[in-house]
Amino acid sequence: MSEQKKIVVIGGTACGPKAAARARRLDQAAKITIIEQRENLSTATCGLPYFLSGAVRERDLVARGTDYFRKVFDMTVLTGIKAIKIDRQSRQVEVVEIKTDKHQTLDYDKLVIATGTTPTVPNWEGKDLKGIFTLSNIPDASGILKHIATLKNKEAVIVGAGLIGLEAAENLVTMGFKVTVLEALGWPLPALLDEEIAAQVEKHLIAKGVNLKFGQRVTGFKGDAEGNVNKVMLGEAGINAGLVILSLGVKPNAALAKEAGIEIGATGGIAVNEYLQTSDPDIYAGGDCVEVVNLLTKKKTLVPLGSTANKHGRIIGTNVTGGKDKFPGVVGTGVVKIFDYNVGRAGLNEKQATDAGYDIVTSLAPSSDHAGYYPNPKSIMIKLIAEKGSGRLLGGQVIGPGDAVKRTDVLATALTLGMTVEDLANTDLGYAPPYNSAMDPLHHAANIIRNKEAGYAKSITAREVKTKIDNGEKFVLLDVRSMEEWRAVHIEAPQLKLLPLPILREKMNELNKDDDIIVLCQASIRAYQAQRILTGAGFKNVKFLDGSIAAWPYELTTASKKS
Repeated sequence: MSEQKKIVVIGGTACGPKAAARARRLDQAAKITIIEQRENLSTATCGLPYFLSGAVRERDLVARGTDYFRKVFDMTVLTGIKAIKIDRQSRQVEVVEIKTDKHQTLDYDKLVIATGTTPTVPNWEGKDLKGIFTLSNIPDASGILKHIATLKNKEAVIVGAGLIGLEAAENLVTMGFKVTVLEALGWPLPALLDEEIAAQVEKHLIAKGVNLKFGQRVTGFKGDAEGNVNKVMLGEAGINAGLVILSLGVKPNAALAKEAGIEIGATGGIAVNEYLQTSDPDIYAGGDCVEVVNLLTKKKTLVPLGSTANKHGRIIGTNVTGGKDKFPGVVGTGVVKIFDYNVGRAGLNEKQATDAGYDIVTSLAPSSDHAGYYPNPKSIMIKLIAEKGSGRLLGGQVIGPGDAVKRTDVLATALTLGMTVEDLANTDLGYAPPYNSAMDPLHHAANIIRNKEAGYAKSITAREVKTKIDNGEKFVLLDVRSMEEWRAVHIEAPQLKLLPLPILREKMNELNKDDDIIVLCQASIRAYQAQRILTGAGFKNVKFLDGSIAAWPYELTTASKKS
């Protein structure tokens, strides 16, 4: 009989328990031990913002209790225990019981490091005042709720407009808080979205009562006589706050691995190969503490997401029991709910693509998430980014109250398979009126890029048009919608001329063929048609406004406002 294999797993949130469970399913004889410094095992930390508002309960966040792992998987579960040293030569892990400071060592044949991340907290003055929190585990969330119960001042400041920050903002608003979000960069979700897509998020947050301040850098905090935070300082100015949540990103917990002499990558994450082995072939690592390959740039990156961590766990569980599963990499897929909006991104945003050296072409396609004649269609907006010439998809962003996540998942699949916009335009997506249009909005977005690459479609961005208006440049801003649509909402500009599409052919003599003409409508479809009509009639410089009114991120005017 062969000797019993000893598998030790450090970390009990996502990757660790997944690896342990997979290892047990494949090897019923192995001795498996999980070490977790907190009391909860296999927690769904992505649900923490919704725990604050009561949308989910604490027990909903614990996928599997420690007894489940002990009884069903026949493994040793050590909670309240912290791993403090890895001795690679003797193949031992030194651990300490946090409450008693009792030390012991555990032998291993295969070791799994799944130590996750630590929230980023700058060394600001006053950062240790009561009422200032991060939100990365159940104790954090419980501490926030306990603090809220004592508050008379229901003013909250969230520092950082990333995923967790905006999810927390939504849930605090539902709890009756006046919420201010501070972001050092220029728009919400700056790591995910491009400016024109993020502008739609911004408008929605403002409509929901969230106070947004961009380009603002926190310098410290002030507190009252009892040591409770009451102001967030921006230089000499302060913002009142009874509660502060820091959402400034995370950094990999790689210190334990580094001290053991395991290779750490340039990103700060543990370096692993395609089998998720570290530089020590008997030690595997996965989840938020490791760096992974971006399939588009082929560079190492950090992707602290539960979805990636669980994939890692399964692969590691296979490989520590003798398998050879590989993890190819990621395309950077992220989705988030922000009040009534669904937001998704897969692949590279525009800045990331250009920084990676790609020459790009983009499309902006407002649409409905299902057939317009079927009741209650909801709007979405898609931005696609592709490589000029080859048409290879590089990324996409989808936003709106409609089904944005479905399209994001299609994009993630297309990006993983290395598809082009032509491939996407011809992908056989499902169609029935309650679920889709005969051509999916992704088909339209892909075809816009194909038309641009073929020279049929010529567009201009909202920012470029706004600059031309502000500078008083000479051009014609041609609105081809109906008078009723124009009265409802329009761009206020001296260059504006209304000429509805049905009468464009008979009235085009009112336009000068040498003028710079920018055409707009509601969602660019009619504007593109008008561009083709005018170009075919000999007009020399005609473009359409990308996304038109639906994507215009600046102020719009109604006829009633003018009167």
